[in-house]
Amino acid sequence: MSDQWLTDVAQLVEPEIREYLDLDTGAYAAGCYPDADAFHLRVCAEFFNWTFVIDDRMEYSVVDARETHESCILAFRDPINFDTEQFAAKMSKSYDYFFIAYTLSKTALRRLLAPAAQSEFIRGSELFFAAVAKQVDDRAKGNMYDLESYIVQRRNVVALKPCFALIEFVAQIDLPDEVVSHPIIMALEDATNDHISWSNDIFSYNKEQSRGDAHWHNIVAVLMHDRGLDLQGAMDYAGQMCKDAIQRFETNRAILPSWEEEVDRQVAVYVEGLQNWIVGSLHWHLNSPAMLSRRTRIIRLLPRRSL
Repeated sequence: MSDQWLTDVAQLVEPEIREYLDLDTGAYAAGCYPDADAFHLRVCAEFFNWTFVIDDRMEYSVVDARETHESCILAFRDPINFDTEQFAAKMSKSYDYFFIAYTLSKTALRRLLAPAAQSEFIRGSELFFAAVAKQVDDRAKGNMYDLESYIVQRRNVVALKPCFALIEFVAQIDLPDEVVSHPIIMALEDATNDHISWSNDIFSYNKEQSRGDAHWHNIVAVLMHDRGLDLQGAMDYAGQMCKDAIQRFETNRAILPSWEEEVDRQVAVYVEGLQNWIVGSLHWHLNSPAMLSRRTRIIRLLPRRSL
């Protein structure tokens, strides 16, 4: 059903639709939300499809990125009454209807109707849109990132913050605001985000360098530029950063504070959900048809495409 959404709502046709179908967002969602039932899994897969399509549509135009940002957020805030002809916003409206239809019939999921909970998802989406617009602008101006600024930028452009909000949706839990804003919880989210983002950069570097996008999209290229490393040195450095992110996750998990019994139970579910995201993302990448080098661990660089 999620694949059908690409045809019915995103209005994709061959050969473009084949590229998105090959991503297998259903398998991706199943790996990241392994305890989701069919409905929740579909909603998550829809969001993955939405993210991939929207990101591609905003990739090269600052104006498109800003217009998409504004219209999509308005659609998320009021999907019933907001009217638009903007393509991306129509996609956002169709996606948000899944939440509304389900939460109206399931009062246990009241958090998705509450302003605070809804804003948590929307806030993550807003950060994603703003980061993509900045990335497009930086690329147009030829601005390069140093490592520190890239890390901050990457945490938002990868669109994982709204995905983390979906952990609560799938598990039907309601984390209090004091938990969501706690420094240890935020540190766990950052460590998860970093590992997923940086490992994705390692896996996707070959494709991105072949089309000339790596300098603005990829930590390997940033390390080569900022730290003066060769390609293998940058790959090794990025790999160590991924290991360090896992260690940060474990260190912060060991010092989680305690609230009350029911809150602690929900926190444990949420933290396990973050862990599932780390593992699920790796499985999705490593099971990709493009990962033909997983046994040899040797990658031959693709030739650069002519512009």
